[in-house]
Amino acid sequence: MPKVLVLFYSRTGKTASLADAIAEGAGSVKFTEVEIRRVEDLGSPAASDADDSSNVARAALAKKYRVLESVDSLTQYDALVIGGPVRHGVMSAELTHTLDQARALAERGALVDKVGSVFGSAPEEGRHDTDIIAMLRPLMHFGMIIVPPGSGDRAAAAMDDLAAARKQGARVAKVAEWVRHAKSHEAHGHRH
Repeated sequence: MPKVLVLFYSRTGKTASLADAIAEGAGSVKFTEVEIRRVEDLGSPAASDADDSSNVARAALAKKYRVLESVDSLTQYDALVIGGPVRHGVMSAELTHTLDQARALAERGALVDKVGSVFGSAPEEGRHDTDIIAMLRPLMHFGMIIVPPGSGDRAAAAMDDLAAARKQGARVAKVAEWVRHAKSHEAHGHRH
């Protein structure tokens, strides 16, 4: 039974909605265990120059979603789907910080051959591919098996963001199950 972690950073709740849809899609795959965690703000909201509506949104997110306790917990999952706001091909400082911490896990091979995927909420049109590639790069360096967003079918182009996110979540869970199954055969010395 694959374990999938949907890990996100959100300022306004838009990315959180996508995270929920990805988790819903992953959970639709039989026997998949799904957890959602958010990445904590690096600066305290009181110290930021954010307006009141941003602080209200952050408080609501903090109430609804548990924070990732430790990057070490990433090793407990078969698949990791990360998401957050991306601008001009640059991830949020919060996600960058989390992935920088995960580098120590990757250096000892703890993330190799786990399934990885990303999602983002881009503020401007036309930059989404660049932003997604920027988010995938660390996962590739970690030696993860990448499941890119997008399903490869023409119907996907007509989907709204949440429907596409549900489809992506289901695809990640399926690939995680295939990898888990293959690893169990390899561990038991079965060859096909």
